[in-house]
Amino acid sequence: MSIRPPCKLTSRPSWIALEEHCASIREQHLRSLFCAEPQRGSQYTVEAAGLYLDYSKNRIDRQTVPLLARLASDCQLRERTDAMFRGDLVNCTERRPALHTALRTPLGHRIVVDGVDVVPDVHAVLGRMAIFSDQVRRGGWTGHTGRPIRNVINIGIGGSDLGPAMAHEALRHYSERALSIRFVSNVDGTDLVEALREIDAVETLFIICSKSFNTSETLANARSARAWIVQQLGDEAAVARHFVAVSVNAGAVTEFGIAMPQMFPLWDWVGGRNSIASAIGLSVMVAIGSPNFLQMLAGMRAMDVHFRSAPIEQNMPALLGMLAIWNTNFLGSAAQAVLPYEQYLRRFPAYLQQLTMESNGKNVTTEGLPVGVATSPIIWGEPGTNGQHSFFQLLHQGTHLVPCDFIGFAQGLNSLGHSSGQADGQHDFLIANMFLQAEAMAFGRTLEELRFEGLNDCAAAHRVLEGNRSSNTLLGNVLTPHSLGVLIALFEHSVFTQVVWDIDSFDQWGVELGKELAQGLFLELRSPSDRDAVHDSSTQALIQRYRSLRRTCAEAAIDSGPS
Repeated sequence: MSIRPPCKLTSRPSWIALEEHCASIREQHLRSLFCAEPQRGSQYTVEAAGLYLDYSKNRIDRQTVPLLARLASDCQLRERTDAMFRGDLVNCTERRPALHTALRTPLGHRIVVDGVDVVPDVHAVLGRMAIFSDQVRRGGWTGHTGRPIRNVINIGIGGSDLGPAMAHEALRHYSERALSIRFVSNVDGTDLVEALREIDAVETLFIICSKSFNTSETLANARSARAWIVQQLGDEAAVARHFVAVSVNAGAVTEFGIAMPQMFPLWDWVGGRNSIASAIGLSVMVAIGSPNFLQMLAGMRAMDVHFRSAPIEQNMPALLGMLAIWNTNFLGSAAQAVLPYEQYLRRFPAYLQQLTMESNGKNVTTEGLPVGVATSPIIWGEPGTNGQHSFFQLLHQGTHLVPCDFIGFAQGLNSLGHSSGQADGQHDFLIANMFLQAEAMAFGRTLEELRFEGLNDCAAAHRVLEGNRSSNTLLGNVLTPHSLGVLIALFEHSVFTQVVWDIDSFDQWGVELGKELAQGLFLELRSPSDRDAVHDSSTQALIQRYRSLRRTCAEAAIDSGPS
């Protein structure tokens, strides 16, 4: 029988110190922690790049953050951060850098990869993006028939969809409303069919986002979109005016029918889930214009500078990342809710799902050994106040401990004041909900309080809220391109902070296996033969049932297309 080597992380004195500290604080309630420190609400805070973080409602005391900072230092967080910013091969399994921070680095700074300063190349692509997006926005870029573009459809998947779709929705207030920007990612044909409804092909531009230009789902949708354009316009030559690509694969792009001037390059050191600041964000730049896009990059850069320079105990991304480790590994929470009290950020939780779980949902260290502890929390969430009427019941009274990140802004973008100068009471109501939900999760409502209100014990038992549910509150001035950039970089770096687990946050081999297997099974499903590859009995039975149902549908001549 093989003997598993001891976990290097849990053997560290700094980890053991945290375990001992947790044993002493685990049973303390946030009510008692706030009583012991009356000024806690103003002391457990940090400000950076125009964003304010209150982390006082975590189950921590004055010893916790220094101990977490010590663990981060022991695990060389600062050295690993410097290595990432330098362009070292921090993606160890694929032997390449993870240099998304270079995408928002100002001209004049040098970042050398394989002997080449990449910063001028980044700005050259940004310049091409600005020219192209301006042409589309002004009507200067015309389709095959000479009509200006009015519809832009981004086709991608993963980070090539979640990032731009989230940013477009977040910044819709700043977008050119004469343009319709749509996003297609699902290989389910319904996604593309619905995106194409009620739009005119002569006014439609497709942006195909695929670094390798061989992502199966993206190419399936791209080929269907190509066939639609050719069918609608009756000319193969139309492809050249209705498609652009974001890719590194010039050969495959050219073969598709897209000329090189319509290809915007990426680099191997840009990972999909960190690619919104690259040409993957072209659809966003078309929507909001290049000045606003550059403001988003400036916000990212502001948080980059803070993350790289601030001490861990005053470092906003590092604090969020280490608090997630505290909640996951020491307090035993398996999930984390992201709750933006800003409707424009409704896609932000979905974006963070990929950013967090694809990065840190790993079970081996960089050396290929078992991690030995729980890694990435399960990320989920919805905008407030919608979530309050769906899953907040579980957050308040459920049996699972789910720490929450509340995100809000002092000013809304769409005031509903009914007279000049009148304060926006509806926005105040929104933020009141956010503050008081966090307060209720922290302090709850006791049986004694309910008895005092005159309820008997049976009725009161159903109304007791235990409290002691941890949360962070992030508060900004107003949602702008700059503040969105700050938020994006904040969570990028908080996720990176969790390299404390000694995992490679930049690969995603768990995504690859299913894609590889699907290619072979696709051919089997298309074949009438029963001589298939060997599968387990469940998969084999499902294949046979699917074929049978397909034959039945075909024989019945069921038309599943649009009526």
